[in-house]
Amino acid sequence: MSITVLAAGNHFIRPELFTRAVRAAAGDTPLDVREIQFDWPHTPFGPVAEVIEASGSEDEMIEALQGVEICLTEHGPLTERILAHCPDLKLFCTSRGGPVNANVEAATRHGVAVCYAPGRNATATAEHTLTLMLAAARGVGDTHTDLRRGVWRGDYYDYDNCGIEIEGATVGLIGFGAIGSRVAKVLAAMGAHVLVHDPYVRHEALAGLAEQVPLDELLTRSRIVSLHARVTEETTGMIGRQQIAAMPRGAVLVNCARGALLDYDAVCDALDSGQLSGAGFDVFPEEPLPAGSRLLTAPGVVLTPHIAGGSQEVAHKAARIVAAEAGRHLRGEPLVNCANPGVFPAS
Repeated sequence: MSITVLAAGNHFIRPELFTRAVRAAAGDTPLDVREIQFDWPHTPFGPVAEVIEASGSEDEMIEALQGVEICLTEHGPLTERILAHCPDLKLFCTSRGGPVNANVEAATRHGVAVCYAPGRNATATAEHTLTLMLAAARGVGDTHTDLRRGVWRGDYYDYDNCGIEIEGATVGLIGFGAIGSRVAKVLAAMGAHVLVHDPYVRHEALAGLAEQVPLDELLTRSRIVSLHARVTEETTGMIGRQQIAAMPRGAVLVNCARGALLDYDAVCDALDSGQLSGAGFDVFPEEPLPAGSRLLTAPGVVLTPHIAGGSQEVAHKAARIVAAEAGRHLRGEPLVNCANPGVFPAS
């Protein structure tokens, strides 16, 4: 008898990627895979009932999940109402870094395990961070804009306008998780002296790669600072006017983590005054950026629309990570990335 699976994809992680991955993970277990596609990113995600960052509606999911035991999705919602109407569901796998589109507490009450895909975009985000870091350090944003407008600015070769090199520079990383550690490895290979502030990092993880220092010391010593911290009550707004003022004049600031970590008004003031010579941002306090945002006209800024974690490889990795959980479920093995492991004794 076949197991019914729903592959609820979108325009990034397409349904067929989930289907291909779960069939490979299932081995000889026969599967009946249904596919549905939501419109993200062409239609932004948002709250659906009590969950956040979801795409599609409760009614769509309820209809698609009838008779389904396993669901693989990226943004499809899992709410109390959906769970109440889908009694056959046993495993809900969201290919996000965390189960933000699932009501984990309700799922636990209904006996549904919720899995997610940590680390799916660590490489992509690390590479994008380095892209913005290099671009901001060498003034790529402004020079690109000038050339697109037909203006050849030879004065960018003036000493005061020249950028800085990574080799020999001190670069500070705030956070040393899956992304920050990858950035550190590349920076060290390029000849940078890497400082790290992360109260949770193990000393042995830094050996020969980076130097652990207090945040105040990192800011005063670093010519380039990159944010890689999670957003918590402690880290929200952790870089503001006082912290930016402590950085060397002409420093560069990069954020591909979360907009809530940073005071962007303070950043714009620092760019206008020359305290910061450049900045690279992929995340913002409000997304999409409003038309009147100061960031759109501030000098020395390189901006991308929250795409650091988007690569073709990420789509495949994310599908494989959650499909592997489906395979474990089918074989009765412990689930690895499960938000409510008590649902199944084996988890």
